[in-house]
Amino acid sequence: MQEKSKLETGIIIGVDVGGTFTDVVTLNRKTGEISVAKHPTTTDDPSIGVINALNALDWPLSAVSLIIHGTTITTNALLQRRMARTGMITTRGFRDVIELGRRTRPNAYGLMGKFTPVIPRDLRLEVTERIDAKGTIRIPLDLDEVRQAARSLLAKGCESVVVHFLHASTNPDQELLAERVLRELWPNDNITLGHRLVPEVREYERGVTAAINASVRPILERYVRRLSQGLSQSGYNREFLLMNGNGGTVSANRAPEEAALTVMSGPASGVIAAARAAVDASLGRLMTYDMGGTSTDVALIADGRPLVSSEIEIDYALPIHVPMVDVRTIGAGGGSILWIDPAGLLRVGPDSAGSVPGPIAFGRGGTRPTITDANVLLGRLELSDLLGVDKPASRDEIAAAFERDLCGPLGLDAYAAAEAALKVANLRMAGAIRLISIDRGHDPRDFVLFAFGGGGPLHASAVAGELRVPRIVVPPRPGITNAIGCLIADLRHEAVKTVNAPLETCDAGAIDRLLADQLNAGRAALEREAVVSQRIEVERSVDMKFTGQTHLIRVPLPQGPVDLKRLNHDFAEAYFVRFRVRLPEVRATLFTVRTSVIGVRQRVDLDGLLPLEGRAASVADATTGRRPVRFDGQTHDTPVIDRARLPKGSRIAGPAILTQLDTTTVLEPGDIAVTDDTDTLVISKQGDRSDI
Repeated sequence: MQEKSKLETGIIIGVDVGGTFTDVVTLNRKTGEISVAKHPTTTDDPSIGVINALNALDWPLSAVSLIIHGTTITTNALLQRRMARTGMITTRGFRDVIELGRRTRPNAYGLMGKFTPVIPRDLRLEVTERIDAKGTIRIPLDLDEVRQAARSLLAKGCESVVVHFLHASTNPDQELLAERVLRELWPNDNITLGHRLVPEVREYERGVTAAINASVRPILERYVRRLSQGLSQSGYNREFLLMNGNGGTVSANRAPEEAALTVMSGPASGVIAAARAAVDASLGRLMTYDMGGTSTDVALIADGRPLVSSEIEIDYALPIHVPMVDVRTIGAGGGSILWIDPAGLLRVGPDSAGSVPGPIAFGRGGTRPTITDANVLLGRLELSDLLGVDKPASRDEIAAAFERDLCGPLGLDAYAAAEAALKVANLRMAGAIRLISIDRGHDPRDFVLFAFGGGGPLHASAVAGELRVPRIVVPPRPGITNAIGCLIADLRHEAVKTVNAPLETCDAGAIDRLLADQLNAGRAALEREAVVSQRIEVERSVDMKFTGQTHLIRVPLPQGPVDLKRLNHDFAEAYFVRFRVRLPEVRATLFTVRTSVIGVRQRVDLDGLLPLEGRAASVADATTGRRPVRFDGQTHDTPVIDRARLPKGSRIAGPAILTQLDTTTVLEPGDIAVTDDTDTLVISKQGDRSDI
């Protein structure tokens, strides 16, 4: 392996694996040349698709300096419940903590619902031990019971185990003792300690997070091993980096130890790319809108930094209490199936046609209408625009499916039903954005909508109209933005420690020492990485609440010694911004202290994502044709423009359809779009800023 200081001197590659395509962005640091490609994802083993995509490049992998990879392996394993068989060893009397949860319901207003815990009850075994809330050992750990539990779990076919003892975040000694015993018996390294992954109080959240980590660790480990072997056989003998859900990267050989950190890393990489665009173009505050084939992911960016949370629930009763970019997901994507519920209402998703058989338009045997089919039927997408589709279905076949499944119950023809479906989908996506903005005290009209993904630019204008957002930004390569995020992501390590004490009783000097220890731990972690950082940045924060409350508010800490009086003021302001109420008579509690240590990599120059060769002299010269497109019940003769040929500084009045390799952008009637010096498309919505 080359020395770390030489790893980013030549060709670097960002790879993002999606449900349909594996996206690749390549940068030659010596020449500044950027190339992009999309290859079909091999669903059964995504590593094969990654190797195939990389082997199709114009140079051998032996010439590549660094690969940064975003993957959905752990996310999909968790959501689809295709995890490794995992056991838990826990304090006697507490094995049901991860199943009892917080007494919430899957459906807030319904009496029906079900929940399947990460680890089934028969694989959650209890041992004798007890530590109280202050960390005092009341009952010593019974080592023989630990050995017996380990043998029992192995006999039941477990390949991973989690140790989760009550109050171990306060005193981890007995968890560490159990680990030493397990090392004697367990045949692999798949041992997760709850306190090591989440050193916080809250037994339920810590236990679920540790259970998730243990359950996906073997899956990620096997994937990393297969991919490493494939890369080595193709000539790449260096270590590669994996994206984490916090928007940073980590060396692949270390990632399985904290596999839960890679959950939601795919959506996080797109948010990182959007944050870079926000800084470069001085866009201020952004709402990211990433629509793919099966889902839509939304997030907020303020002051060029994504919002990070440690209280994200990936699915019902599946909290992951590790720092993650605060991305919210709904089941609405291009492949989302349109259907009529028993009440006669039109529904969109969450079931998806996927890539196989896919939408009807793909001609691969799909029979149920989808969002993609609705866009084709209305002229927003042309059948020839569908990437990777060899024998698309005809519009008549799509219309027949709409008439069969939707038109009768709705009392509409196929085209009106398609418009209604897009309206419902757009309302759902606008609702998701309201949850991350209005729900947190932000007015979406004060933000720019940053649209990417294969379907984001297709729906962005309509979604912005629903939210009364005046401006939309579409990056040069929307469909591969997540891969670009992988290319530019920095190294990042997080440290957290529970304090859980009234702020007025805290010792500022003790907090300063804790922050210093966390900084030193982060620096040491960066030293072990495969890439040398250009510089180190530090972000410090605390989680606080009013005494007696449950939910936490993240409060940034300025650099320098901690000032408790200022911290109390900053928390009150943050609470007011979120809830629009002040509670001066209630004491504040300092719950956790956090430090993020960021190893800033060498800057990646993204100029040239759209090559200058082949540019047209004007918008008219870049126009490839016209076609009828339906907007609000009326058909418009709409120009179709090759976006890659647009000269910089172009101005386009809607309606218009802009096509490119990785997506299609729709301009509605009244929209005005301008391309800037970086080939970013800035769309202005016409109309007022009336109440939402």
